[in-house]
Amino acid sequence: MIEAWLGTINGYLWGSILIYLLTACGLWFTWRLKGIQFRHFFHMFSLLGSSRKANSGSGSEQGEAKVPSPQGISSFQALCTTLAARVGTGNLMGVAVAISLGGAGAVFWMWLIALLGMATAFAESSLGQLYKEKDGNNAFRGGPAYYMRKGLKSPALAVTFSLCLFFGYGFVFSSVQANSITSAFYGSFGVPPVTTGIIITICAALVILGGLRNIARFAELTVPFMGIAYLLVSIAIVLLNAEAIPGIITDIIASAFGLKEAGSGLVGAAIVQGVKRGLYSNEAGMGSSPNAAAAAIPYPPHPVSQGYIQMLAVFFDTLVICSCTAFVILLSPVQGDNIQGILLTQQAFASQVGAWGSDFITVAILLFGFTSIVANFAYADNNLKYLKLDHAAGHWFLRIGFLGMLVFGSVASLPQVIAMADLATGLMTVVNVVALFLLSKVVLVISQDYHRQLQQKKVPCYRASQEQQQGFNLTAKIWSD
Repeated sequence: MIEAWLGTINGYLWGSILIYLLTACGLWFTWRLKGIQFRHFFHMFSLLGSSRKANSGSGSEQGEAKVPSPQGISSFQALCTTLAARVGTGNLMGVAVAISLGGAGAVFWMWLIALLGMATAFAESSLGQLYKEKDGNNAFRGGPAYYMRKGLKSPALAVTFSLCLFFGYGFVFSSVQANSITSAFYGSFGVPPVTTGIIITICAALVILGGLRNIARFAELTVPFMGIAYLLVSIAIVLLNAEAIPGIITDIIASAFGLKEAGSGLVGAAIVQGVKRGLYSNEAGMGSSPNAAAAAIPYPPHPVSQGYIQMLAVFFDTLVICSCTAFVILLSPVQGDNIQGILLTQQAFASQVGAWGSDFITVAILLFGFTSIVANFAYADNNLKYLKLDHAAGHWFLRIGFLGMLVFGSVASLPQVIAMADLATGLMTVVNVVALFLLSKVVLVISQDYHRQLQQKKVPCYRASQEQQQGFNLTAKIWSD
């Protein structure tokens, strides 16, 4: 009953609203920012070299502004935290679901939504940095709720978004991660899902009680390791089957536009599944990554630099990691055997490298999924303030509910958790994208300021002018202190 109800809402939300809204948002910012994800592609990578610096506030001889130095995380830690949330079951299970339900053409639409989503991610993360503020612990907090309240002067919209985010990241998304982990362990080792779920819940409790800085340190250590290991195995499989890749790419493009025989009926499913799973994987436009982006002390000390870092996260997530998963699945002979979810990914790898491939995916999904779980908690915890739950009882309510949903997700069916995740993703995205459209002028102004300083051979730094403070409603005046 509930599953059918969720299916009806999701069908309307994704079939009639979000596909058009997300595409329009990506096209809008790509146009207004003059194709920033393409023109400044290599600039994203150049910022990685300084992204581990948590600026201590000392100015430089090149005229950097002195920025505050509260208890924060570095841009690299913010990147790893958002990658921890992005690089999860969406990359292994989500791609398999997209191909199972939408065919090979779904991969093309995942690529397209990611390319456009890079500009959207740039906009939302730059805004998250711009409108951040210090909390009572002298640490930075920010995100869509902050730029909705301070930039749009709309506390009601901020609370609405916080409710959507709290529902998604506080309760729903982690149940999807838990479901994938427990399914993988059951498929590889026969471990009962409830047993794996309880163990995951206990481990998650030990990590999340340490707070955002503990989560950031955990992500900084695990995300690069798990990403590199997964990429190396995936790339090795692709290289060993290099002669088949051109045919697979042709198949992806042909299926995306219904050019294959009897494939035209799958075009709609390919688009919907590609956009759904692409957004769930890279989160561009959802409003999740600005929460971690705002917690960073960026270097260069300018909000736009964090926009670039988060744009890079979308590139890695979908155009690199998801593509590797898709190629391995499409190389596999098991994709048409009515196998879905993480089991399809496991069997695809096993068909290429032997039985150990299934166990490798089990370990990968454990690391991917677990880092996503703890990063999800950080996002939910960051938004307690707007729900007036930023007190001891509120924190414990989140912790207990969050951990309880991990146990639920471990024993629930895949369609159940996917349906809830699609609803939460859709609600968050609608609210956030509307705010991004309304704040697009602000994104343009700070982007122009950043690139003007680059052209003058300066290290970009941001000091809000009186006019900008008034126009951008920077009540905290973080950048002018």
